[in-house]
Amino acid sequence: MILPRQRINPCLWFNDQAVPAATRYCAIFPNSRILSVVAYTEAGREHHPFKPGDPMTVSFELDGQPFVALNGGPIFSFTEAISLQVLCEDQAEIDHYWMALSEGGDPQAQVCGWLKDRFGLSWQVTPRALLEMLADPDPARATRVAEAMFQMQKFDLAALRRAHAARG
Repeated sequence: MILPRQRINPCLWFNDQAVPAATRYCAIFPNSRILSVVAYTEAGREHHPFKPGDPMTVSFELDGQPFVALNGGPIFSFTEAISLQVLCEDQAEIDHYWMALSEGGDPQAQVCGWLKDRFGLSWQVTPRALLEMLADPDPARATRVAEAMFQMQKFDLAALRRAHAARG
């Protein structure tokens, strides 16, 4: 078993979808891999609906970032209060991650660079340049970018740059 190297690791609670979710995410992101799968045992059977041998946790890395996926049962589900942000360098990356992560997800949850994947996890597919434009010391430029951003589902980097560069 390979244990995480970092002291703090995100743990994502899935309802019997930990292995498919980790496998899917590892297929989307480069430099990603499943590190280990730990099975449930007889211990604690009164606390969960799983049988001994069913996957309990999956340790995995996405582009080198460690995560743990837990099959915890239907007690909890994801909300938009937590999301994973994917910083993208160009429109091709935005398009790639948006298409791959949104496939099978909730189209109603696609707003302002946010999406919800097929497992119910929220993601922000964000151009790195957007963060720089929103932090522009010229408040008029930052405001134009924010106004453009709030009109989008998937980010259009060229349109955001046009809003940033516009005069007025």
